[in-house]
Amino acid sequence: MEFVRLLLVFLHLLGMGMLIAMFFVQRRAGSDAPLNKGWLHGAALQLLTGVALMGLAPLTDQDYNDIKIGVKLLVLVVIAALVAVNLKKRPAAWLAPVLGGLVVLNVGIAVFWT
Repeated sequence: MEFVRLLLVFLHLLGMGMLIAMFFVQRRAGSDAPLNKGWLHGAALQLLTGVALMGLAPLTDQDYNDIKIGVKLLVLVVIAALVAVNLKKRPAAWLAPVLGGLVVLNVGIAVFWT
């Protein structure tokens, strides 16, 4: 079971890395470029692996802070909603920096909230 948990953590971190990479891809493409679908893929990977990790918690004797996880989930839902709403249209110039900031906020919550 520990291998499965570590695999999910690995995939969860890859999803975070994908969101960080999408920020840089978006910045390079310019403010008038449409949003990359990788934003949704990274958010979905983080969501699925996060939910799976929470579901496995009783089996792996992990004790997670439910409020922390709820805040992280809320931030991730905001990221996914902003991307989903703006995916088909030309996004506003402020969207990429806000998405990048939300990703960094989520990483900060994961690391520093104890």
